[in-house]
This record gives sequence, C-alpha cells and structure tokens, in this order.
Amino acid sequence: MGPSKFIGSLIGSAIGDSLGAQREGTYGFREVTEPGPVYTDDTAMMIAVAESLIECNGFDGAHMARLFVRSFEREPWRGYGAGPPGIFKMIKSGRKWDENLDRELYDGGSFGNGSAMRVAPVGLFYYNDPEKLREVSCQSSRITHSHPLGMEGAALQACAVSLAIREEQNFLEKLKEFTRADIYRKKIDVLEKLLDKKEDRERVVRELGNGIEAFNSVPTAIFSFLAGSSFKEALIYAVSLGGDTDTIGAMTGAIAGAWWGVDGIPPEWKENLENRNYIEGLGMRMWETVMSSQKGLF
Repeated sequence: MGPSKFIGSLIGSAIGDSLGAQREGTYGFREVTEPGPVYTDDTAMMIAVAESLIECNGFDGAHMARLFVRSFEREPWRGYGAGPPGIFKMIKSGRKWDENLDRELYDGGSFGNGSAMRVAPVGLFYYNDPEKLREVSCQSSRITHSHPLGMEGAALQACAVSLAIREEQNFLEKLKEFTRADIYRKKIDVLEKLLDKKEDRERVVRELGNGIEAFNSVPTAIFSFLAGSSFKEALIYAVSLGGDTDTIGAMTGAIAGAWWGVDGIPPEWKENLENRNYIEGLGMRMWETVMSSQKGLF
C-alpha cells in the first residue's frame, strides 16, 4: 500500500472543512462547488492529532492535549466552539487530560462532534487494528468530549476511515459490527435504506441529522460518502445538506479521501487549499511511521 490514501484522507478532511465553511450558518439545501481559502478548527485540531501520533509513534494523551492548546493559542480565530477554549485553559493550568474536564462545562460530558471531526489520523494510524483504533479514538476524544456518545462517534468515524483505507466491500456490515451504541446502529440501518433516496434531502436530514451532535453528523458523513460516486460528488452532496457543514464536510472528506486517494481529489481543489504542502507531508510521514512501526502486520 502506497501513501496516496493516507495523504488523501488528511487533505480530503481539510478540503471538506474548507468547502463546508462556505455554507456554515446558512439555511436550506444548496450546492457549493469551490472550497474557501481558509479551513477551521476542525482541520487545525486534526493536524494536531496527526502530529502527536507521529511524534509519539502512537497515542500520548498529555502530548496531544498540549498540541491542542498550542494550536488554539496560535490561531484562536479558527472558529472554535464554546467548550474547548475553557478545557484548554484548564489543561494549561495543570489539569490532567484524562480528568473528563468537559463534565465541568456540560452535564455528563459533551456528545458533540468535535472529537469525530479531528479523528481521521487515528483511523489511519490504527487502520489494521480495530481494538486499538477504538481505544485510542475514545481516549483522544476524552480530552474534550468524554460523553460515551461523543467517544463512540469518534470511534465510528475512525473506523469508517480505516475501512475506506482497505476499500472494504462490506463497508456498512463492518461498521455495524464495530458499533456498540444503539443510536448509531439504528442510524446505520436507516442510512442503508436511504441510499436510493439521497435526492430527498429533507428526509435525509430528518432521519440522519445535520447538527453538531456526533450522532446527528457522523452517520450523515458516512451516508454522504456512500451516496457519492467520486470524491467531488460525495463532498458537494455532504455540504448541500446544510447544518454543521464544515464538520460534516471534513468527516466526509476524510473517508472519501481514504477511499479514492489523493489523486481522486480534483486538482483545482488541492491547489487552493491552505497549508496544502504541510498537510500532504503529514500524510506521507504518517504512512512512513505506520509502515515502519507495524511491519509485523504486513
């Protein structure tokens, strides 16, 4: 396996984010065909996850949390939601990354999609080890999103990326086997039935969601990927659904980029992407790290 799928997933996530950012906060169903010039916190945090996994040759929660704080302090204008800056402040003051800090801000913790939007590198790094993929997805989520449904959303998104890397033909069957939470399992059943009704966007949004909750956006991103016959088609469809478009775009792009590889992404979309060379380099470094550290698996 070459590096194309690793690079494609990271670049795809950033492009989906910047495409979706063009529609964020608007209403109705509308296609957007050109990514904007700037990505959001979705990509900034995804980059931090990738950097941490590469530098530590695996998961180190304290290190990843420090990179989140550093990324936010460098570029606080990226569009962070209300919760993470408060958590980053706690971490900077000496609190531990695994104290479920979000529960001090949200009763029971956050089940938003903020950990799923950034988790693609975990899906790449552990694409051949579902148990480790689940464990690291949940642990990386806990830094900011410790609610079981937030962690499960991150794990499901990472699993979708790993299945796309392998071009798994029984994609939905494998996702169902992996999923532990009923709400996600039910959504996967629903999305399977909706695949031939994708033009009825109202129904798709009504039944799958397009909100900031992980269970109302991760299944929607998976659906958008499956509804497209190319990277471009999947991404334009995802963003056309409205709602939390940058994050649904980012998650769709991560899966689609892993499936079709970097060469499957329109050249003009890649050319305009902010920090494109750095993100491509991260994908290459991640592929090299995975290949060298997991030789026994190949």
